[in-house]
Amino acid sequence: MTEAIEDTVLLNTTRAGVAVVTLNRPKVHNAFNPDVITRLKDIFETLKGADGVRVVLLEGAGPSFSAGADLAWMRAAADYTSDDNRADAGDMAGMLHMLHTLPQVTIALVHGAAMAGGCGLVSACDIAIATRSASFGLSEVRLGIIPAVISPYVMRAIGPRAASRYFLTAERFDAETARALGLIHIMVDDNDGLAKEAERIVQQVFTCAPGAIDAAKDLIRAVEGRPIDAGLRADTSRRIAERRASDEAKEGLSAFLQKRKPRWAE
Repeated sequence: MTEAIEDTVLLNTTRAGVAVVTLNRPKVHNAFNPDVITRLKDIFETLKGADGVRVVLLEGAGPSFSAGADLAWMRAAADYTSDDNRADAGDMAGMLHMLHTLPQVTIALVHGAAMAGGCGLVSACDIAIATRSASFGLSEVRLGIIPAVISPYVMRAIGPRAASRYFLTAERFDAETARALGLIHIMVDDNDGLAKEAERIVQQVFTCAPGAIDAAKDLIRAVEGRPIDAGLRADTSRRIAERRASDEAKEGLSAFLQKRKPRWAE
């Protein structure tokens, strides 16, 4: 039976303040294909304008988070024209950018394998939690290709020195190594631990102002890699001045002085 595009990735927004995005191709370890990428783009576009959503959890159904590219898709791509390949890669790049720039806190919940594009998804999220048994890899060069589209996010997470090893050898590495490299932030024992740690972070996020979180995410992107010069000092000064004048900042200060919870934490 033909797979419906809506079934390849599921979106659950039934819980107030939280959206759960589930890669839902467990029989192929949640491998990417054009339908998955299109569905993810549609979901991220929806979430971008969802004011009530403050946290986005990204997970995989079945035994793996994501095994990377679907082999059937890769076989078909061998016959693509140059323009087809550029458009195909551009769709993936656009999807990752949409995830990376969502205004909400994004959390990858990783179990099983997170390979190639799966590593890209993890890297594009703000926070990553993985089970101890999770495994990772940038396997592209084994297939004669390179991790080009995911590279900005992976290198941001692990740095160029680690990329020199794992991009060039296609070695798999475990969750302990992923944590040491900075690819994941937290390692837990099992899926129950994954859920508990995710909930702990969700509750922490709920104590924070959503507009400030969006501004802080933009700040990180703006400051990263720039020299600390007059331009950067002026930019960061402008940003804090604007936030100090915001309704959220006024509410946060009033709540602190009045020894009460701010509106967003009630």
